[in-house]
Amino acid sequence: MKSKILVLCCLCLLCAGKANAQWVVTDPTNLAQGIINAAKNITQTTTTAKNMISNFKETVKIYEQGKKYYDALKQVNNIVKDGIKVKNTILMVGEISDIYVTSFQLMLRDENFTPEELSAIAFGYTKLLEESNDLLKEMKDVVNITTLQMTDKERMDVVDRCYNSMKRYRNMVSYYTNKNISVSYLRARKKNDVSRVMSLYGNANERYW
Repeated sequence: MKSKILVLCCLCLLCAGKANAQWVVTDPTNLAQGIINAAKNITQTTTTAKNMISNFKETVKIYEQGKKYYDALKQVNNIVKDGIKVKNTILMVGEISDIYVTSFQLMLRDENFTPEELSAIAFGYTKLLEESNDLLKEMKDVVNITTLQMTDKERMDVVDRCYNSMKRYRNMVSYYTNKNISVSYLRARKKNDVSRVMSLYGNANERYW
């Protein structure tokens, strides 16, 4: 019971400068779902490049709101060992959102992608975001003190599994992003336009993902 409460305490974000013994003051699953919904809108309603850029502005707006939450969570240091994985799992969802928004913004400026291809890329990101958010929801259920009766070991086993699975999703998003960029690079090389693509995305060492 003590371990369970300590894990819960680490999830209390200091949005208003004080902790609150719930999942978090701002539910990270809701932040992720907002980006997912906006991404779905892109894939379902976009017909032109101009329309896609306009629709993506809503995604950026939601992302910037959520970024304040993730930045604040990064500053929370006094967390017990078991709680660190919970915190880092939440932060990885923020990283996944960050990679999507940052890289897709650049892809919207890339002449090597058609609107149809960009829509397909957005769809891929949406699926990865959905699956990572499902993991976050699962973790939320097991650390919530009002949910199913579980031993502390059973609870932390689920947290460990969610944490390790989230790392894989984070790596998949990074891989997916780089594969799409490589398509643009190959097309640019055929047109002798590599410098423009390198200037847009940076080289592999400059891209944090």
